[in-house]
Amino acid sequence: MNKNRLEAFSDGVIAIIITIMVLEFKVPHGQEFADLLPLWPIFLSYVLSFANVGIYWNNHHHMLHAVKQVNGAILWSNLNLLFWLSLMPFATAWMGENHFGEVPVAVYAVDLLMCAISYTLLQAQIIKSQGPESLLHVAVGNDRKGKISVASYVLSIPLALLGYPWLSGILLAVVACIWFIPDRRIEKKLVGE
Repeated sequence: MNKNRLEAFSDGVIAIIITIMVLEFKVPHGQEFADLLPLWPIFLSYVLSFANVGIYWNNHHHMLHAVKQVNGAILWSNLNLLFWLSLMPFATAWMGENHFGEVPVAVYAVDLLMCAISYTLLQAQIIKSQGPESLLHVAVGNDRKGKISVASYVLSIPLALLGYPWLSGILLAVVACIWFIPDRRIEKKLVGE
């Protein structure tokens, strides 16, 4: 099957996710800069989530450039990723509204963990359908970045629950920084193709 519908649908869902997140902002009553100060946790959680959703969109886009065709398993794996990404507005709002409390940060980390796992499953389905010599398999290699990300998300959950939500948040931000630049492994293979 052609991959165009999968790309278009994914782009639309991700655009809606980002739109829903920004709608969580409540306009402050008052016209002074000081009236914005109570919104800083909500804004900070929004920035982190916008970056994460943007990173997934960007890397998803790069990954799909290495795909020639899709099948049912790839479509369902993609829907799994979109499901976990669609929970990001809820996790973001809860974390921001509760000033990065232990349980909301842990739930946010769980959502990011599930996004990472579902992205890895999607990647595995693409590689399975295209074979071990596929461009994506060669580009990804042993996927060290992916494994580091999953391990970091797993570690951030107990950190938050044990009373260190800020340390957990820093770890989540570090993972976002690792992925901020789109996956160059795929770009290098595509250029060399």
